Parts: sequence; structure tokens; C-alpha cells
Amino acid sequence: MAESSEGPGTVPEHDRILQEIESTDTACVGPTLRSVYDDQPNAHKKFMEKLDACIRNHDKEIEKMCNFHHQGFVDAITELLKVRTDAEKLKVQVTDTNRRLQDAGKEVIVQTGDIIRCRIQQRNITTVVEKLQLCLPVLEMYSKLKEQMGAKRYYSALKTMEQLENVYFPRVSQYRFCQLMIENLPKLREDIKEISMSDLKDFLESIRKHSDKIGETAMKQAQQQKTFSVVLPKQNNVKFGKKMYINDRILEERNASELKHTFEEEDENEEEVMMGVLTVQDLVDFSPVYRCLHIHSVLGDEETFENYYRKQRKKQARLVLQPQSNMHETVDGYRRYFTQIVGFFVVEDHILHVTQGLVTRAYTDELWNMALSKIIAVLRAHSSYCTDPDLVLELKNLIVIFADTLQGYGFPVNRLFDLLFEIRDQYNETLLKKWAGVFRDIFEEDNYSPIPVVNEEEYKIVISKFPFQDPDLEKQPFPKKFPMSQSVPRIYIQVKEFIYASLKFSESLHRSSTEIDDMLRKSTNLLLTRTLNSCLLNLIRKPHIGLTELVQIIINTTHLEQACKYLEDFITNITNISQETVHTTRLYGLSTFKDARHAAEGEIYTKLNQKIDEFVQLADYDWTMSEPDGRASGYLMDLINFLRSIFQVFTHLPGKVAQTACMSACQHLSTSLMQMLLDSELKQISMGAVQQFNLDVIQCELFASSEPVPGFQGDTLQLAFIDLRQLLDLFMVWDWSTYLADYGQPASKYLRVNPNTALTLLEKMKDTNKKNNIFAQFRKNDRDKQKLIETVMKQLRSLVNGMSHHT
Repeated sequence: MAESSEGPGTVPEHDRILQEIESTDTACVGPTLRSVYDDQPNAHKKFMEKLDACIRNHDKEIEKMCNFHHQGFVDAITELLKVRTDAEKLKVQVTDTNRRLQDAGKEVIVQTGDIIRCRIQQRNITTVVEKLQLCLPVLEMYSKLKEQMGAKRYYSALKTMEQLENVYFPRVSQYRFCQLMIENLPKLREDIKEISMSDLKDFLESIRKHSDKIGETAMKQAQQQKTFSVVLPKQNNVKFGKKMYINDRILEERNASELKHTFEEEDENEEEVMMGVLTVQDLVDFSPVYRCLHIHSVLGDEETFENYYRKQRKKQARLVLQPQSNMHETVDGYRRYFTQIVGFFVVEDHILHVTQGLVTRAYTDELWNMALSKIIAVLRAHSSYCTDPDLVLELKNLIVIFADTLQGYGFPVNRLFDLLFEIRDQYNETLLKKWAGVFRDIFEEDNYSPIPVVNEEEYKIVISKFPFQDPDLEKQPFPKKFPMSQSVPRIYIQVKEFIYASLKFSESLHRSSTEIDDMLRKSTNLLLTRTLNSCLLNLIRKPHIGLTELVQIIINTTHLEQACKYLEDFITNITNISQETVHTTRLYGLSTFKDARHAAEGEIYTKLNQKIDEFVQLADYDWTMSEPDGRASGYLMDLINFLRSIFQVFTHLPGKVAQTACMSACQHLSTSLMQMLLDSELKQISMGAVQQFNLDVIQCELFASSEPVPGFQGDTLQLAFIDLRQLLDLFMVWDWSTYLADYGQPASKYLRVNPNTALTLLEKMKDTNKKNNIFAQFRKNDRDKQKLIETVMKQLRSLVNGMSHHT
């Protein structure tokens, strides 16, 4: 009985313990199991039976679960077995690859070490080479100095020492050998200074004082020779075959008395030419230089003397080549500059021929090239300050005489003649500036009216000044008018004067007729394309030039363009070069006057639009009127009358110009009216104001349909107002259903009406309705009419938003 009484109470307790064991942490199992042994004696056995039963239940559940997942487990094991083979192969490959990389890396590491060592060696070698390269030029220059001193080339040695001190020694001043060289230079200089002589200094001072006189004499002789070469070409060999200066052959074959005797034997005409002519020996005593040269030749120091002489002469040459700051102001300044240079080189030429080795042809050529570069630089700089074409022309004549004189002494002067081409450009620039003032004066004095003639004599005077041919005008009775104004023949005459002035510069330049022809045509092109064109454009842009003047300017440019062929004939008659020659430059009159005409046409369009704006500014609409006036606005009728009168003046213009001006005016008027209607400052518009505005637009359309300028096809001109017309029709008829239904269709009746424009105008009319009962006719019926307006505005806003999103 006792066992049966304990059984029912023990089993629930065992279940509780099993649940606690299964649900709690393993660390807490000990106290739970202890409670089993602390209980009744048979409780342990019963607990074990209960535990076995529980285990069997769990085994059954595990078995069920394993049976359920068995196939997946088998499949996973199968896949793992397959992968194991590939994994083993991959492991072998990775191991092999790693081994080979390690083996290859060992070689790379060895090579990298070698490269590092080579780079270090290379850097050290580069450093050594740089230091050697820094020192070698100094050693070479010092070696050169020693060679020059040993060869007694003291002038060259001085230059070498100067280079060593200024350029080379500072680079290697930290080295000991450099200090030794520096300490030795003063001694070398003292040795050279001991060779200088006072006689040579006196001689150099003497020729310096007489250079200008020598040069003036030589230039006069060259000019006289050139003049008599032209007047007496047959006697050229007899009279001008001999040089007018001292050369080596004259000195070798004739002394001074023989030369004088030769001159006395010439005829009386030549004696007049030669009267007062002085030679170089008449002006300078050369005995000191002969004596010094002889002494140094005996002593073996001739080279030292030569170097010293040349150095001093180069210094004098630099002084001679240095111009005065105000040389460009007068022709006398240029003349003094040229005579000094000529005198210097005449002396050098004399020394070259009467001595042996003191100066050489190479030295004189070098000195001349140096001087020529300086002369060209000076002339180029100072001539740029010349603004007087007459002064530039005198400068050109001086340069020609200067070049001819030195060319007679054997100096090459081609670069001087090349410089003359540059000065010719400068001369042309001064001419262009001068003629720019002439053109401006002509335009200022012009009355921009056709030239009237009352008799045959006046007609012939105009024809003699300007090549105008018009059979119809010739048949007309007097009085009659030329189509161009007074400025046209005056400009034509001035262009010919410019050609004459440009031709003056080409004289004595030893250029062919073809080159002269090319010069004249190019300079004339510059006059037309730059100067005249610029003056025309400036004239066209002047505020006081009105529409009538602009029309006359277009007519003038047309006749000037036609006259360009006569200017080409004029140049051809001067140069005798046919225009059919392949390389003959053409005059650019067509493009020049075409540009001017286009500018004048554009100015016509601009001024016409400005005039329209002035009339439109006079508009004074009552935007809140309830009823229209029944007639067009006064300002618009005045504007239309003005346009009719001005388009009558345009009958002398080419058809396309007049048509373009008319179309531009109508389009601008249409745009201005539209802007007036949509002005942001305009807040309210009544239906009466719209009707009044419609009357004005009707007048504009009537004006366009009246064909104010002939040549328009159909209603082309009326299309300028199509945007306004469709917009006003939409509001006058109030046909919103059609507009909204057909919007975007090519055949829409209101295709040109922009939704934004319509919405803006409708909002202004809606605001007026709230205050002035403009829409009373709709509200009398019912509220739906007002809602209809709101609906239309809503739909218009949708269209506007759709357009913005699409954009």
C-alpha cells in the first residue's frame, strides 16, 4: 500500500526533474540530480526507468528526423567526396606554384641587389662626370688663354680672360687650381698693357674727329656719280669707271699727285663735278699708323698691334653707331648719323687696301655686319616715331644714298634695301594715317545729296573727276543729278593721289616694274580695306547720320566699287604691267565696299527700329476702357505715315535691302506691340482695351498688305503680325474650346498662340473683371461661366507646366 501510495506522487516529480535537466544549463544539473537521491529509496530506480523511457522517446524522434534528412545528408557527403579530389589537386598546384615563385623570387632578389649596386655606381660616375664637365671648360678656356698669349693674340686673350672671370671662374671657385689661375690673370694683363702706344691713340682720335667730314664727302661723290650716270650714260666708262675714293690699286699705281693730275685732264664738265672733291688722305694723316705698324712688325708684335687697333676701332664703331635720342625729329639728325658711319667705313676700307694685315676683309665684313645690324635696329626704331610721310620719304632717299655709297666700297647692302621695304610699310602707314584724316574731312564736308549739274560744263567737270557712265543720265535734260554725292569724286581723286605718293617711295629702290606694281596694288588695297573702310564704318556709326544719309552712303559705295576697275587701269598705266599677269594683285574694292554697305544696311535696320521705338513710347492706352474709340491710335497712324515716307526713300536702294528693312520694321513693330501687351507692369486689361488694341493691329496689317515696298510675294509681309492676330482673335471671339482642343496640331487655327502668353493676358483680364465687372455678361447667366474661365486658366497652366517639363 505504501508503494502504491508513493507511485503517483513520484512520477510527476521525475517528469519535472527531466524537464529541468533538459531546459537548464549543464552547470545546474548537479543540484537537480541530488534531489533524486535525497528522495525515497526506490526513487532512483524509478527515475532511471523514467530516464530510459525519455531517452527512447528522444531516440525515436532523432531517428524520425534522421530518416527525414537522410537523403540530403547522403547527397552532401557525395558532393564532398567529389570536391575532395579537386581540392587535393588544387592544393598540389598551389603548393607547386608557391615553390616556383619562391625559387624565381630568389633570382629577382639577387638581380635587384645587383641593380642597386649598379645604380649607386652609376650615380657616382654621373657625379664625377658633372664635376669634370664643370671643370673642363675652365681648363679649356685657360688653355686657350695660354695659347693666345703664346701666339700674341692679346685682344683675343683679353676677351678670353673676361670670359673666364665673368662666366667660368665663378663655377669652380672652390677649387685650388682656380685660385692659382685667378692670381695669374692680373700679371697677364699687365704684360698686355705694356704694349699700348700713344701714337695709335692720337691717330684714332684724329680719324674720329674727321669721320663726319669724310662721310659727307663720300656721299656727295656717290650722289654726283649717280646723277651723271643717268645724264651721261654713254660716258659712264670714261668718267665713272674710276673710284672717287682711295683703293689699293690707285695707291699702288698712282700717288696723290698722279691722281690729281688725272683729274685735271678731265673735260670741263667733269671738272665742275670734281671741283672741291677731297680724298681720305686730304682729311686724315695716316703716317702714325704706318709707322706703328712698321715698328711692331720688326719687333714681332704686329698681331698685338692689330688686335689693339681693332679693339679701339670697334669701340669707336659702337660710339658712331649710337644715335642721338632726337635723331628722328629732323632729316639733319639722320644725315649726321649716316655721314659718321660712312666716314668710319671709308677709313677702314682705306686701311684695308694700303696696309697688309692690319685689317682683313673678314674683319671689315664682321665689323660691317655688326654695324649693319645696329644700323637696321636704330633705323627701325627711330623710323617708327616718324609720323610725317615727307620725313619718311627723305629718310628713304638718305638710306638709298648711304647704301649706294657703301656699295661702291664693296660692302653688301642688300639688308638695307630689305629694310627699305619695312620703312616702305612705315611710309604707307603714315600715308594711311594722313589719308584717313583726308577721308574724314571729305565725309564731314559732304551733304549726302546727289550732285546737281545745271549745264554741260558742270557735267563734264564731274565726269573728268570721276569715271561715271550712264547713258540714261546723259540723255536727260539739264538740270539733272548724279546719283552719288560730292564725296565720291573727291575720294576717287584722293585714292589716285595716294597711289602717286606711294609710287614716290619706289623710286631708286632698284626694283622691277612687277614688284613696283605689286607694291602699289598692295598699298592701295590697304587704303581701301583698312583706312577707307574704317572711315566709312565710323561714319555709318555716327549718331547724327540719319536714314537718308545712310541710303546715300550705300549708293556712294556702289559707285566707288564700280570705279575700282579704273583704279586698276590707272596703276597699269603707271607700271606697264598687264592685269592679266598671273601674279598681279587685284584690288579688293568689292569686299571693302560690300562690308561698308552691309554695315550701312544694318545701321538702317537699327535706326529704323529705334525710330519705331520712339513712336511706340508715345503710346498712351487706357487699359481699363470699357469701349474702344472706334479708330486707331494717333501714335500708330503717325508711325505708319512715317514708314510710308521713309520707304519711298528706299526706292533707290537694291530691292533686297528695301524688302529686308520693311520686313525688319514690321517684325520689330509686331514684337514691340506684343511686349506692350504682355508688359509685367501692366496688371489689368479690359475687353475694351483689347478691342482698341485690335484696331491698331488691323491698321498694321493694312499697311503690310498695301505693299509699301514692292517685291513681296502674297501676304509675306502680313505674316509679321500673325502672332498678334491669332492672339487677339482668340480673345475677341473667345474661342477657348477650339484652342484647347486643337493645341499642338499643325492645322490649329491658333497655332502661333503660346499658352503662357494666353495665360498672362487672361490673368490680366480676369483681374480687371473682379473690379470693373468686365465679365458681367458671363456672371449674369450663372456661376458656371466664371468657373469656365477658371477651368480655361487651369488648362492653360497645365499646358505651360507640360511645356516646361518637356523642356
